[in-house]
Amino acid sequence: MFQKVNDVTLYYDKSGLGRPVILLHGNGESYEIFDKLIPRLNKQYTVYAIDSRGHGRSSRVKTLDYDSMAEDIVEFIKAMKIEKPIIYGFSDGGIIGIIIAFRYPELLSKLIVSGANVQPGGIKEKYLKIFRFIYKITKSSKYNLMLTQPDISDEELGKIIVDTLILAGSNDMIAEEHTMHIAECIPTSTLRILKGENHESYVAHNVKLYDIIKPFLDKGNKIK
Repeated sequence: MFQKVNDVTLYYDKSGLGRPVILLHGNGESYEIFDKLIPRLNKQYTVYAIDSRGHGRSSRVKTLDYDSMAEDIVEFIKAMKIEKPIIYGFSDGGIIGIIIAFRYPELLSKLIVSGANVQPGGIKEKYLKIFRFIYKITKSSKYNLMLTQPDISDEELGKIIVDTLILAGSNDMIAEEHTMHIAECIPTSTLRILKGENHESYVAHNVKLYDIIKPFLDKGNKIK
């Protein structure tokens, strides 16, 4: 299905019944990375899995920026009349979720992010070197995005008031101290470092994510 928001059209998959959960994928991916999660989650929740602008079947764009991607999701929520959704965002999707949560404190009911960073320097240097090399050759807007954004301050993180679960793998491409700092700055956050997991091993095409996030999803089942 498609929904026009701002200056683009977003492709999304909707399934299930219950409280709304929005799934946001990472850089260079599509909602299809959640193919193992959705059939488990939609037994209890209404799941909206969205392709970000420039990804999947959503509109192509010349350049990418997290602010526009976040505003797309905000407009999607408003257009679809989704009340107090929970956002789960992986990597870039987590960055988008964080931006929405501090800009629109009353819009969400919960936030879950995994493998997210709030500055490019939160990515380990060995990965940044690879991304710089790939960008030098390809001039890809997706790699430029990761190398130049986001720029989220501690003050902005401190504005997040919804219950937030911060996840990362112990072998993540995001530095552990960076993930810990994000959690420290969000007063409502819970941090889990997943032993033995890398950036996306427990997320992409993997049912593990369901068992990891389910207790947090189920905690306090009434919409505030």
